[in-house]
Amino acid sequence: MRKLVAGLAITLDGVIDGPYHWARQDQAMNDVLAASMAECDAILIGRNTYQEYVQIWPNMDSNLMSDFMNNTQKYVLSSTLQAPLEWANSELVSGDLADVVGRLRDQPGKNIQIPGSPALVRSLLLRGLLDELDLMVHPIVLGSSARLFHEGDQLDLELANTRMFSTGVIHSAYRPATAPPPDYPA
Repeated sequence: MRKLVAGLAITLDGVIDGPYHWARQDQAMNDVLAASMAECDAILIGRNTYQEYVQIWPNMDSNLMSDFMNNTQKYVLSSTLQAPLEWANSELVSGDLADVVGRLRDQPGKNIQIPGSPALVRSLLLRGLLDELDLMVHPIVLGSSARLFHEGDQLDLELANTRMFSTGVIHSAYRPATAPPPDYPA
């Protein structure tokens, strides 16, 4: 069975919006991203991310990331978009989130990567459908903007691995906890 792995850049205060403006990058981080891309052969994104990415990636010069984004099979989860989609290798999928994820996981292949799509990632996490959450935590505080989690969200995750880069960015990979979340005192 294929794994569903989400990768997001996030600030110390949980902001996930606009990483193009604040994310730091070095060669070691590029190597981690390249290894993650090598482990997957499909991408799952939501409608908003699709509409953003279709304006960016097809117009980028060839490099490791743009080649991956443009050439990899993309599944676009939406109930409002209509087929055919204009970005190469894009297929529209719709329906119950658990059913869609189940069908994709049951197909032969490598991992399915979710680059971006924070609303989709949050929904998958809260429904227990995500196998791994890879966060690149950047040492910056923005104060306000879109965040991955909302007030009242509760999850219990286990740290799978972590690594710090010269940029101060910490890569942390989390998996759903095998034990139920502890009861927190009020």
